[in-house]
Amino acid sequence: MDVDLLLRGATLVDGTGAPPTLADVAIRSDRIVAVGILPDLPAARECDLQGLVLCPGFIDIHTHSDLTLLHDRAGASKVLQGVTTEVTGNCSISAFPFASERLSLHRDHLDWIGDTAGLDLDWRDLDGYADQFSNGGAPALNVAPLVGHGAIRIAAMGFDQRSATAAELAAMCSLLAESLDQGAFGMSTGLTIVPSSFGSPDEVCELAKVVAGRDALYATHSRSPVGEDFPDIRDALSTATAAGVRLQFSHLAINEPARWGQADRVVALFEDAESKGLDVGFDVYPYAASSSPLVQYLPGWVQEGGTEELRERMSSASTRARAEAELSTGFFGGIPWIWDRVVVSRAGAPDTWCTGLSIERIADELGVDPAAVVLDLCLRHGNSVDIVLFYRTEEDMSVFLAHRLAAIGSDGMAFPFEQQGRKPHPRSFGTYPRILGRYVRDKQTLGLGDAVHKMTGVVADRLKIADRGRVEEGAFADLAVFDPVRIVDQATFFDPTLPPIGVVHVLVNGEFVVEDGRQTQSRPGRFLRRAG
Repeated sequence: MDVDLLLRGATLVDGTGAPPTLADVAIRSDRIVAVGILPDLPAARECDLQGLVLCPGFIDIHTHSDLTLLHDRAGASKVLQGVTTEVTGNCSISAFPFASERLSLHRDHLDWIGDTAGLDLDWRDLDGYADQFSNGGAPALNVAPLVGHGAIRIAAMGFDQRSATAAELAAMCSLLAESLDQGAFGMSTGLTIVPSSFGSPDEVCELAKVVAGRDALYATHSRSPVGEDFPDIRDALSTATAAGVRLQFSHLAINEPARWGQADRVVALFEDAESKGLDVGFDVYPYAASSSPLVQYLPGWVQEGGTEELRERMSSASTRARAEAELSTGFFGGIPWIWDRVVVSRAGAPDTWCTGLSIERIADELGVDPAAVVLDLCLRHGNSVDIVLFYRTEEDMSVFLAHRLAAIGSDGMAFPFEQQGRKPHPRSFGTYPRILGRYVRDKQTLGLGDAVHKMTGVVADRLKIADRGRVEEGAFADLAVFDPVRIVDQATFFDPTLPPIGVVHVLVNGEFVVEDGRQTQSRPGRFLRRAG
């Protein structure tokens, strides 16, 4: 047997949930060709992994790297964590499909997840988006796309806050079917994010039926979470049941302070749906804070039509007064503002001084009401001002993390480490080492085999990504090697771009993208597509 690389003496955690074992792994080209004790197998190169853990590369089920990987193919913040595949197109926002006559609206929508400057957006569909990676150079890690409901809705009918006509819904179904047939792994919604939030339950259900017809995945950022009976979760389960679609509930959390401590009630809803035959799962990231564009928290009618119409609308003093009054009462249908828990993480000039400060602190500095600060920032920067929202508890998150239906995703982006003073959520820089260091080794919330399973095999199964997510003969050689004693995240909310410690090697399609703790120049990532 010709072997290019033999990884010897590792503690193997294979991605199936099985306990660790000692094993060697042999690689030829981009595939694993043997797993076991292989003492006499010759290889062009050997690598001694004694004392280190070898596992599948992590498949990040929930990312927003759609644009960041076009700008910077290195994906440094993710590969240095051991991530080998980014699942993009989440929360209704994807870089396809586009309607050429609505590119300004598509660009405005994409500002939620990154900088569109320098990108022509001169493609229309998934095939065209994939070509951007072929023509501009492969990324360091794989890309597995979902298609976003918001992108579909803009392409079919613009940014209007109204029900779709029969013709518009048919156009959305056609665009969705085309995206799935070109290889998207499923559809995502963002039902607190315009214009996905403008879609009625019936609209979403009809689209979910198209997803079900191709056995793809429906990933939902749910509707407003306010209510004693968790209506956001019930809505998602109801839609999935009616459509007969496999459901992935995105970034599960309890963001309503009045409901903190009720994680057991939440997981019981998923367990009940599963017992009734629904194929359901959820993902979670290991932080008690979220992050998103600030504009998401404005009333829906304020956001209709995109940023330019928002600015025109707010030029009326009476309309602005109404917006401030509604905003002051809370967000997402009634969650109360706790202004010192809302921290600006990205803002352009002249507001860069706000980065790292709470809305309360900014309002005090300026001598104005916090709602006025929010509106002013959104008016100046549109979708490109971001916040971190400290509206979760460690206890609830830990319950979700440990649950058997959970997968782990970052809700982050593949970033360069240099962020020009911005303070993005540390999840983009530390999610996976944080799981392995804090929640496996230190707190023992998860066992090692279970944690790796939730970051690899579970995700591959949910998305039906073939030949990845496990260390087995015939699988692609997407692998991570780490020191279980040393591994830890260093990124914090105040200093979020610090790299993790303890990730030793990372291979993507058989090539080292991290070697001895340093990123290489290799860019072997591939654009993955769902098998038909």
